[in-house]
Amino acid sequence: MTDTLRPAAPPSPPESAPQAQKLKRSIGVVGGTLLTLSCVTPASSLFVVVPDLFGSLGTATALTIAIGSLICIGVAFLYSELGTLIPSAGGEYAMVSTLAGRLAGWLVFVLSLLVVFIVPPVIAMGTADYLEPVIHLDPAMTGAGVMLLSTLAGLLDLRANAWITGIFLVLEVIAAALVAVLGFTHSERGLDSLGSMQVAGDGHTDAVTGMLVVSGLAIALFVTQGFSTAVYLSEELENPRKSVARTVLATLAISSVVILIPVVAITMGAKDLSTLTSGDISTMVVAWSNSAVGTFVSLCVALAIINAGIVMVIQNSRVLFASARDKAWPGPVNTALSRLGRFGSPWVATLVVGVPGAALCFVNLDTLYGVTGVSVTGMYLLVAVAALFARRGAHKDQPAWRMPLWPGVPVVLIALMVYILIEQEVEYLLWTGGIMAVATLYWAFYLRPRQDSRWLVSVPTE
Repeated sequence: MTDTLRPAAPPSPPESAPQAQKLKRSIGVVGGTLLTLSCVTPASSLFVVVPDLFGSLGTATALTIAIGSLICIGVAFLYSELGTLIPSAGGEYAMVSTLAGRLAGWLVFVLSLLVVFIVPPVIAMGTADYLEPVIHLDPAMTGAGVMLLSTLAGLLDLRANAWITGIFLVLEVIAAALVAVLGFTHSERGLDSLGSMQVAGDGHTDAVTGMLVVSGLAIALFVTQGFSTAVYLSEELENPRKSVARTVLATLAISSVVILIPVVAITMGAKDLSTLTSGDISTMVVAWSNSAVGTFVSLCVALAIINAGIVMVIQNSRVLFASARDKAWPGPVNTALSRLGRFGSPWVATLVVGVPGAALCFVNLDTLYGVTGVSVTGMYLLVAVAALFARRGAHKDQPAWRMPLWPGVPVVLIALMVYILIEQEVEYLLWTGGIMAVATLYWAFYLRPRQDSRWLVSVPTE
């Protein structure tokens, strides 16, 4: 424990160059919000995740998403405070290392690294499904193409990427708004239906119980997930002490509205309970309008997925860049990953994230889905633990955005994350646990003996 609480030592002279590298502060709250919203991809959540909720919760879907959004406010508070205290491209691992110790930060980094390499290709492979109305494509080949395109976009200046992703974001918001308008103008039932708690069964109507709503929260919480991207961008946000919290909270608010309003409209506009429970939003859109509008909506969703791929590559390359700057690897690897290109982006780190991601599109990722779920839950757990140390010592009086209801918020989140981990399949826990064991050995035999020259987690000054 003394090792995890030890202040980071100054870097050794031979490798001081990577430590000096800093990302440019080139975007404000608007640009950061556009990039973060693109990672949330509200249209993807609406058209991919929400249909599953309709299938199990029926008319209670909007209520469940609303409750999930309220819970996410607590997570947003946590990320807002720690992100302003520790404005680093390292995101979770920089926050946890600084507040809870270097070993804890290293374990969070390994968990985030799993997510870095798995999630983007998984999302990218979904593009082919939404291009189906126009052209039939192989999911693996399409996913690989999206990953390579996202990698090229990630090599550009971040301000340029904010505009690119912003344009895509406008299109997906238009699609969501179109669904909302069509649903409301073809209403079959009133607002009271949102509390009717009904779902279509096999030839009959079933009641949605409170326990079903609680179980549905596990999915509802991920509907607006992605606002934490603002923390990864905190090193490139202007005036991060204010911008990070504003970006995190604005993103959560906007994404919740963009998703929840169409869900209410769909609930009211579905022809009958069976149609609503089917969750086939594209078919509903065609019934409310015509096939051309349905095709337009599908193309907007495809663009939303491409948009998410670009933002994820940008975000994840910053994590690798920060780890190299903090000397997590042998010298030559640190030097390569910390290099910045002509546009100010970490180009080697971007390639390391994007190219293997394209290759993973040809791999069966069923087991990796479960590993990713365990990894994300473990990350949130350790970040919540770190939040308990955010108001002690030098951090107690440090100027930063402070969450309300501390320490209640992190305590509740810790309990929730522990419960979620307990409910995961043993296979996924064993896979993730094995990877964490290997990471701990790397820490014990390479990083810890070199604590004066390795894993020197830094927070760039203003």
